[in-house]
Amino acid sequence: MGSREKILRAAAEMIAEDTMATLSVRAVAARAGVSTGSLRFHFPTQRALQDAVLARIYEHVFPDDAIRDRTLPARDRLVNCLRQVLASAGVGEEARRAWGAAYEAFIAPEPTEEVRSAYLAYERASAGRVEYWLGMLADEGVLSHEDRTRQVRFLLAVLNGLSIERALPAGESILRTETETLYTAVDCVLRTSTT
Repeated sequence: MGSREKILRAAAEMIAEDTMATLSVRAVAARAGVSTGSLRFHFPTQRALQDAVLARIYEHVFPDDAIRDRTLPARDRLVNCLRQVLASAGVGEEARRAWGAAYEAFIAPEPTEEVRSAYLAYERASAGRVEYWLGMLADEGVLSHEDRTRQVRFLLAVLNGLSIERALPAGESILRTETETLYTAVDCVLRTSTT
């Protein structure tokens, strides 16, 4: 096994053991049994290491991820990925139950450290998934490799809003309005990355 593979494996193990783990260069290098120079050779920045580890994890967890379907334009692939997230939220009664559970778990109780930690872990997992999709598009040259934090937060806010709409009584086609909203959000992200 080469040093690049050792590094990726060590970092993935660290995340598997603790999803809150910070992938510091020294800790990952020590775990992989390689020098920090070797790690920096393969991954010049901590961001490059994190992106590579997330890509590796998602390749194994979601082998048929819509973002990899290059027969479709990047815009359509990203919308399809966002739709997958919404599909898991359900519609109508199922969406109401999901939001009720979220309310009971994170909004109704006092914001103790345990509640805060649980929510932040959930939020990090969601953000990681969207970051992975945007990273794949950046690797294709569709997006810049700039810090994607604002883009991720924006797309998550759109998804949260749409999932709440799924729980509320609807006057028109949810599918049509969701599709319009998702394309507007994706167009905004793709456009801002090229300007």
